[in-house]
Amino acid sequence: MAPHPVVQAIIDLSAGATGGAACVFSGQPLDTVKVKMQTFPKLYRGFIHCFMSTYKQVGLRGLYQGTSPALMANIAENAVLFMSYGFCQQVIRFTAGLHSKAVLSDVQKACAGSVASIFSSLVLCPTELVKCRLQAMHEMASSGKIASSQNTVWSVVRFIIRNEGPLGFFQGLTTTIAREVPGYFCFFGAYELCRTTFADYMKCGKDDIGVAPIVFSGGFGGACLWLVVYPMDCVKSRIQVMSMTGKQAGFFKTFMTITRTEGKHMKGFIVFSITCLEKQSWCKRLKLSAVSVFTL
Repeated sequence: MAPHPVVQAIIDLSAGATGGAACVFSGQPLDTVKVKMQTFPKLYRGFIHCFMSTYKQVGLRGLYQGTSPALMANIAENAVLFMSYGFCQQVIRFTAGLHSKAVLSDVQKACAGSVASIFSSLVLCPTELVKCRLQAMHEMASSGKIASSQNTVWSVVRFIIRNEGPLGFFQGLTTTIAREVPGYFCFFGAYELCRTTFADYMKCGKDDIGVAPIVFSGGFGGACLWLVVYPMDCVKSRIQVMSMTGKQAGFFKTFMTITRTEGKHMKGFIVFSITCLEKQSWCKRLKLSAVSVFTL
């Protein structure tokens, strides 16, 4: 029997928070290096160089810069995403002319996840903005792009409010949505398709395939997500960090500048994206495993 909607919402929120926290604490150093390489492609030769340089310059603390906003971003994103996913499924049913209890196809569920990511982007963008700026603060200050560095969450927040106003927290929103919408279409589509494949092979319902196949499906979905969204993530990081100087161009100009002038640096991005892909793959597994555990 399906749990009460309120109970299900608590399960989804708890699962998302648990997976998000595990993602941050295990992968924050990799995410910090990713943001630094995306924002300063000519400063670092590769992943190892960036990682070791950051450790030597700032220590372990430097690799975990932005942990607090990253934790808030993951919890907020998953809370909104998981809780709006069911609502978006109803929207897809209404749009397709189906009754409220109809089973959606894998593509329709992918569309629902894609629409749900628009809502999650609204809470994700401000927290990721603070996170990215903290992660790249050392390079921005040492290169002279900013007069003084802000090393705490509150100092970054105050700087944004004082110099950019409330709308400053939504720098990079267009790129965030451009990243999340196709990304979560691929994630939910790959996840549901993988579950369907397991169900057909095991000759059972998709909800009865067990934890291990769900874990694998979540990892596969996360891998597909990052293969698609990595270029948009690069543009987002550049906009959110460089907007500290007040001179950063918008989405299209930044995208074309990176493509035209830094194409030779994309090899480093692609190599490192494999590392980030593995991190996100494990994070999706944890989230979906948590759902199963809380439901038991």
